[in-house]
Amino acid sequence: MQKLLGLMVILICVFGGFLMANGQLMALWQPAEMVIILGAGLGSLIVGNSTAVLKGIWQQLKAICRGQKDDAALYEQLLPLMHQLLQETRLKGLKALDGHVEAPQNSPLFSQAPLVLAHPELLGFIIDNLRMLGMGKLSAHELEALLELEVEALEECMLKPSHALAKAADAMPGFGILAAVMGIIITMQHLDGPLTYIGVHVAAALVGTFLGIFVCYCLFSPASHAMEQWVGRRITALECVCAILVSHISGKSPLLAVDAGRKIIEQDIKPSFIAMESWMTDLEAN
Repeated sequence: MQKLLGLMVILICVFGGFLMANGQLMALWQPAEMVIILGAGLGSLIVGNSTAVLKGIWQQLKAICRGQKDDAALYEQLLPLMHQLLQETRLKGLKALDGHVEAPQNSPLFSQAPLVLAHPELLGFIIDNLRMLGMGKLSAHELEALLELEVEALEECMLKPSHALAKAADAMPGFGILAAVMGIIITMQHLDGPLTYIGVHVAAALVGTFLGIFVCYCLFSPASHAMEQWVGRRITALECVCAILVSHISGKSPLLAVDAGRKIIEQDIKPSFIAMESWMTDLEAN
């Protein structure tokens, strides 16, 4: 809803201001210019990026349009889940987690956290590192270094779609100039025509420049920034799990280890210690 509201504000202000200046919207309707600019932008994305990055752009665009309404609810399930996993580790040892990490979809613990199951990168991060802990003993410093490298690699991969869209945004004004130059070429072919005819073609060429700037600064660039913020939210969840696992290996109790992860959560959705404790109590009661 917020993204739709922002888009409406852009459209109303830009085109409404054009109308206030006695402009005519039909003068901006230049399908040929749109085909040149948007086609060149789409083609550059296809040429310059892998299929995985292109799919990532589409998926992340859909994600930012849906909003971030599940972010707070994710931690309401993630923190109690990690607490239960650490409790079981403390009571029965790391081998007790084999059944959970080998088939998380069938695990009674993971089944209570459907939002975690719905985030494949977060789920994979949890089970991979729990499996690694069960395979051999690591010091807290060794584990922290490994987890930081993994998070850094995941972040770099997840940011590729937003970076690709940002580069396409930077190129849109250039594509607008390309369309404008082609429009001027057409105009030069009709210099012997009526003055009004030449004016119409010059205006059409200038619309190409306008469209390139508009798509860059009003559409592609804000979308790429929103995608980057979306990735940042997902990376924070991984860093939360990192802090929990490192604190656990350092010898902290499950509650203190989970609280270490809580402290990393963004301020706007960060739960209080009392709220986190109540989530764990409710889960254990069920």
